[in-house]
Amino acid sequence: MRTVKATAAAVTAVLAAGAAGVVVGRMASGAALKAPAGRPLPTEPRLTVHGTAAGRITLTRDLASLRPGIYGLSGDGSHAVVGPVLESAEHSADTVVRRLRRVTHGTLQTGDRVWLTPNIHIGNPSAALGLDHADIDIPGELGALPAWFVPGARDIWVITVHGLGTTREHPMNVMESLHRRRLPVLDLAYRGDLGAPRPPDGLNHLGETEWRDLDAAIRYAVRYGARRVILYGWSTGATMALRAAAYSAVRDRVAGLVLDSPVLDWEATLRALATARHTPEALLPLAVRAAQGRAGLHADQLADSADPGHIKVPTLIIHGPDDEVAPWEYSRLLAARRPDRVSLHTVPRAPHGAMWNADPEEYEERLRRFLTPLM
Repeated sequence: MRTVKATAAAVTAVLAAGAAGVVVGRMASGAALKAPAGRPLPTEPRLTVHGTAAGRITLTRDLASLRPGIYGLSGDGSHAVVGPVLESAEHSADTVVRRLRRVTHGTLQTGDRVWLTPNIHIGNPSAALGLDHADIDIPGELGALPAWFVPGARDIWVITVHGLGTTREHPMNVMESLHRRRLPVLDLAYRGDLGAPRPPDGLNHLGETEWRDLDAAIRYAVRYGARRVILYGWSTGATMALRAAAYSAVRDRVAGLVLDSPVLDWEATLRALATARHTPEALLPLAVRAAQGRAGLHADQLADSADPGHIKVPTLIIHGPDDEVAPWEYSRLLAARRPDRVSLHTVPRAPHGAMWNADPEEYEERLRRFLTPLM
């Protein structure tokens, strides 16, 4: 009898632990599968505003606030743009002073909690950049997909697609550079974005289903005058670009790929986001399996689209070793396996999706060199 009771207790404990693990796994997997656009990823720390002055802002000292370059600074109800660290400015041991370039909207008060974002522009291309644009709807699998179209004289279009934690405002960072080269730009909002259809399960599929919205954008571009297209994606948007270039029925119109911070291994990305949510290491496999089950993700599918053999067009990867969301080594490996097609520009001290922000001039020069032969 004692043995039976002990066995029953052990089974009950295992079942309870298993049920708890499933719950925790689902919660942890939500860090990526329900990452809301325009909100910080869990890898991005909150900073405190310690004060502002003319052209200056004092923030909590952190590896994030010490990054080089130009960033958006977002808070609840506010957005600003900050430039480089002002090394000569007076500050305490636990603060850092950066150039405050502008406050886009709202106010910045001492004590406000804020975070750095790669989005430096708010609004649309006309309001934010002074570029003429049209608001269009692209017929998609789930319904109309809103997009911004900035016209240009060439018959090769650039289709831009944002990634995790950002919106279609993110590609505006490079829109002026593309416009100077007379390239038409189609900036896409896809399923799950504001104004776009909601996915049936309400989840982000890390590009696994979203790429079909990019396929719809390629078809739209071809229908309205594009002879060829360049797919330009950030994060999971880069994943979408890879899948579209491999599987779209109009993939022969794809002339090149630009992949910024590409997610090439979704398991590594899920682990990174779950870890940033303080998921115990022992539960990380549960988080990955929960995400796989909820979103129908399969490692072989993403690996297939990122297969070096599927790279048929010139490809520029812009990535860096400080990306905590999408490991840089996968980009490096892909470039090493296809040196005839893939070039890698490495950017140090830049977080996920923020390669332009770390050094805009160098980034745009690399982009110019890549695009010129394709135009």
